[in-house]
Amino acid sequence: MKQATTLSPQQTLSLKIEGMSCASCVATVEKALTQVPGVVSAGVNFATEQASVTFQAPAEETGLIKAVVDAGYEAEILYADAPRTTSNNNNELQGLSWQLLLAIALTLPLLIPMLLSLVGIQLNIAGWVQWLLATPVQFWLGKDFYKNGWKAIVNRTGTMDLLVMIGTSAAYALSVYMLFKQHSHLYFEASSAVITLVMLGKWLEKRAKRQTTLAIRALQNLTPEVANVMRHGVETTIPLASVLLHDEVMVRAGERIAVDGEVIQGSSLVDEAMISGESIPQKKTTGARVTGGSINLNGTLLIKTMAVGTETTLSRIIRLVEDAQMSKPDIQRLVDKVSAIFIPVVLVIALLTLLAWGLWAGDWEAAILNAVAVLVIACPCALGLATPTAMMVGTGVAAKYGILIKDANALEMAHKVTTVIFDKTGTLTEGKPVLTAFKSVLMNNAESDDHTLLTLAAAVESNSIHPLSKAVVNYANTHQMNIPPSTEFKDFPGLGLQATVATQQVVIGNTQWMQQLQIDLSPLIERAQQLESEINTVSWVATAQAGHYQLLGLLAFGDRIKDSAYSAVKRLNQLGLSTVLLSGDNTVTTAKVGALLDIQLAIGAQTPDTKASKIAELKQNNQTIAMVGDGINDAPALAKADVSFAMSSGTEVAMHTADVTLMRADPNLVADTIAISKRTYRKIQQNLFWAFIYNLIGIPLAAFGMLNPVMAGAAMALSSVSVVTNALMLRNWKPQPNEHIT
Repeated sequence: MKQATTLSPQQTLSLKIEGMSCASCVATVEKALTQVPGVVSAGVNFATEQASVTFQAPAEETGLIKAVVDAGYEAEILYADAPRTTSNNNNELQGLSWQLLLAIALTLPLLIPMLLSLVGIQLNIAGWVQWLLATPVQFWLGKDFYKNGWKAIVNRTGTMDLLVMIGTSAAYALSVYMLFKQHSHLYFEASSAVITLVMLGKWLEKRAKRQTTLAIRALQNLTPEVANVMRHGVETTIPLASVLLHDEVMVRAGERIAVDGEVIQGSSLVDEAMISGESIPQKKTTGARVTGGSINLNGTLLIKTMAVGTETTLSRIIRLVEDAQMSKPDIQRLVDKVSAIFIPVVLVIALLTLLAWGLWAGDWEAAILNAVAVLVIACPCALGLATPTAMMVGTGVAAKYGILIKDANALEMAHKVTTVIFDKTGTLTEGKPVLTAFKSVLMNNAESDDHTLLTLAAAVESNSIHPLSKAVVNYANTHQMNIPPSTEFKDFPGLGLQATVATQQVVIGNTQWMQQLQIDLSPLIERAQQLESEINTVSWVATAQAGHYQLLGLLAFGDRIKDSAYSAVKRLNQLGLSTVLLSGDNTVTTAKVGALLDIQLAIGAQTPDTKASKIAELKQNNQTIAMVGDGINDAPALAKADVSFAMSSGTEVAMHTADVTLMRADPNLVADTIAISKRTYRKIQQNLFWAFIYNLIGIPLAAFGMLNPVMAGAAMALSSVSVVTNALMLRNWKPQPNEHIT
């Protein structure tokens, strides 16, 4: 067992919680955790049986565990290097299985006479035999109900176990009393059947809940246990945990790649479907990045390890999906509040039922049985499972297709989106612009002037990682130009770059910045307009001496529109959503791209700040905004949007500014995210309907004597199982090219 450690401020910790039986337990554990000094917030997920605790001040792990234990439950810290969602479900199922089988074996003889009486066959079992069969079910196999029910009383909370304890104890006590009075009709079958049916419901529930974590388990199983490492020229097979950074790993055809790294030798096709959702194998050659968990198809690769352990792409994907499954949408918080007052209300209804039948109708035997039926039918297991199971399956199936959703609120909010805003470069275009044209303003010696223009531009651009900068540097390197050094480099986001080359200050930027600097662009303005009409992006180059700027020339860049962009925008338009293009590119090019893609509104010459302002303006019109960008330059806009999408290369997963990370640079995934969000939210609504309808119909039937305790127990178990089964149907969802969800 690891020693307790002091947690730093704003750290989030996960705990495994054992002993929860219903949604009311969630409220109890959350209340206990939030009362620990230093805890800012605590969220408990009934479906995963885990808690997520956030701190603002140092706190001891032992204090958290003690708080949960004092509340009547068991807790265990889940450390970062340990899997969370697949802990000891198998052991729990096995333990429940033998207890359930024994309970069934003892209860069936009690139920058979009741079932036979329905068809006119009378079979009587001696009262003392019924007592012998029912007692071990009540007090041995049902001991957890007493243990947890007593803890609920001590903590002044209501739980499912408390309802079962009170209800079955009342039925058992009534039967013992009537046995002593030598009555022929006893109700031992009711108490035993309720306990057995609740146990059956829990077993089916746990078995079904295991299916909700299939996506996580599939990802966890992707990593091989060993790797073939080349050290000192010798290939050695070692455990994956022993692989170090910069180790060279050999991967042959048909093997699963063990590490994140860079190919330093070889060429092959790699299947990355389970990582990025990309069904087409990707060609990998020297210099290409590969991701652990993907499959090497047809060649031998030597890979230099770039990430190990919890820093690998696969580990971060798993953590993102787990965190999303642990979080709660707003609708679940409402359900938790309802559940907190639900059981006290049920206890009052059961008491009124008892008094009404006993005092007014004068039938205390029926009074006890009807009150028991009320207690049993009202167990709120289904309420606790309705939302988290759907969220777990929804986020899991989304991850399968390359959509990583940061938290439950993002998935919940996505179905409300009314407007989708796109960045252009790298989102709707390939993001790999090339230098298509250049022109110097001086014509004394065209070749010499163009060479000066390009070398000065390359000197400045070599300091930047912007795609346009890379295009200039690549052109200069390809044409073997000598790039001079530069100093005093400055980056002006949304405008351009500045640096000193030799003794000259050089500025490169868009038209907006040139106008701010009062640079005369008239010598090349017609050429610029012509290039922009051909969907090129134009950058201007100027020099400054003694504070006076002089135009040197222009650079034109072309960036191909992605094939998938056309279908992505079409799908969003078919869904009835508004589409907007906000680009830092000039207004002419932006408008041209918008028209080609059938985007409803295209606005160019935008800076990161003006993009954010435009989003704020649209939100004032009661629009729910989704912003799709690269997660870096568009950070202010992404933060301003209701739901933010960041494109990922598949090896840079954790773009923390975005609510949703798209593992493939495919804008179609935006429509897919909205589709899975709507499907998931629909499942939540269906689950909550069924969870409430069981109680709305069942409680009155039980109170009026139209539902005996055995049927109530069966209905309660069925409600939980039906909710989880309904959520599991989400696993059949697949992205459809023309999916139209309303």
